[in-house]
Amino acid sequence: MRIVTVIGNRPQFVKAAAVSSLLRATHEELLVHTGQHYDDELSTVFVEELGIPRPERELGIGGGTNTEQTARMLAALGPLLARERPDAVLVYGDTNSTLAGGLAAAQARIPVAHVEAGMRSFDRAMPEELNRVLTDHLSELLLCPTEVAVANLARESAVGRVELVGDVMADVARLVRPRAQETDGPLREAGVEAGGYLVATAHRAGNVDDPDRLRALVALLRAMPLPVVLPLHPRTRARLEAAGLLDELGSDGRVRVLPPLGYVAFTSLLLRAAAALTDSGGVQKEAYLAGVRCVTLRDSTEWTETVDAGWNTLVDLDAAAALAALERSEPAFRPELYGDGRAGTRVVAALATLTA
Repeated sequence: MRIVTVIGNRPQFVKAAAVSSLLRATHEELLVHTGQHYDDELSTVFVEELGIPRPERELGIGGGTNTEQTARMLAALGPLLARERPDAVLVYGDTNSTLAGGLAAAQARIPVAHVEAGMRSFDRAMPEELNRVLTDHLSELLLCPTEVAVANLARESAVGRVELVGDVMADVARLVRPRAQETDGPLREAGVEAGGYLVATAHRAGNVDDPDRLRALVALLRAMPLPVVLPLHPRTRARLEAAGLLDELGSDGRVRVLPPLGYVAFTSLLLRAAAALTDSGGVQKEAYLAGVRCVTLRDSTEWTETVDAGWNTLVDLDAAAALAALERSEPAFRPELYGDGRAGTRVVAALATLTA
């Protein structure tokens, strides 16, 4: 089979690491990078660290509103699919690249396979929620990471074929963990010791594009009881600089700002942190897989299992609630929610059943 895979941001590069090499062992894959996050520290580094094939096509489409970006992606992907004539298109997650890849393929009557199908935060104000719902309902093959995702699709009467494959990020986490445990370079760079800091990420538009919420985010990070190590997303850095908040954020040394990190370096920080603070869905899950408590800077999450298991607490940007969450004891039990590390194999086997 000939598969076109569409990716565009950090989590999608990570997820592709669990699938592309296996896929290419028995099929032909054309990897298309939309350029949604076109930054070496957010894309190329994952090619180098995780052994992902370098994308054969790079569209260079970044910036603009969600509507503008998705429209430009559709305009580029339509002719590309017409030329390449793949048997199926594979998309991951919930980004503009996900929706554009799925919609371009569906309009061309090419079967779509969606990895991470069925995830729901039930917050339609989030662009990611719209992307994942729409992609699920145009996909022929719905590859679910959890039983909750399967149940969500059944409740919505999704017409595609649903398969529970597990979470491809769990595959990558198992693969990378030994390397991450061997290096403590990011800790030395931040000037912290294992167990004596929090690791944080923030990039969601709902948190960083609104000046009032951005100020609340800065205040929350500065109010934490331990030093906060913050690998700073380019989008967030730009918003902080525009608001005159970047200097304030690091003014007293409690927040240690780092450049964006590769997957191994970030995992090294995460594994040794007392807890994670994040508005990222991927980091919520990475924290769970690492056995690290998570405080989520949102009021909803698509990874509801982590909350039900007691390892994740939703606090929005309420500093008092974040402090209270950090004071709670770590749960005694961490169930295996995301599979056995063989999700990539199951994805490839399911793709083999698709025909254009």
